[in-house]
Amino acid sequence: MKKNIFFVVALLVGITLSYALFFRGDANALQVNQLASDPSAYSGTITVTGIMAGTSPQDPSVFGIFDLKELKCTTPNCNKIYLPVKSQGTIPKQGDEVLVTGSFLKTNDGFLFSASSVKVVRNHKIGG
Repeated sequence: MKKNIFFVVALLVGITLSYALFFRGDANALQVNQLASDPSAYSGTITVTGIMAGTSPQDPSVFGIFDLKELKCTTPNCNKIYLPVKSQGTIPKQGDEVLVTGSFLKTNDGFLFSASSVKVVRNHKIGG
C-alpha cells in the first residue's frame, strides 16, 4: 500500500515539474504594453507575447502585434499599441497569439523587433 501511495505522489510531482518546464517561457514573456514606453531599455534577447494584427504593405516579412489585454477592447476608440516584428520565418495569421523571441533594432523610423523565433500559441477570431 505504501508503495502505491509513493508511486502516485512521485507521478504527480513529475507531472507538475514537466508542466512547469514546458510552460516556463510564457511566464517570462513580456507584454507589448510593457515595451511600448521605452523599447531602448530592453537589450539582448527577450520574449514578447501578443496578438498578430496584420502585415506591413511595404514589407510582408514585417507584422504587427498588440497586447493581449487589448483583445477585450471592442470599441472603435481603442488605443492599441502595435509592435512591429520582422521575421524571416512563416508569418502568423491575423488573430494568432504568439510568443516572439528576438531583440530590438534601431531604425530610422524608431525600433523594430527582429524575431529569431515565432511560436503560435492559439488563434483568437479577430478581423474579417
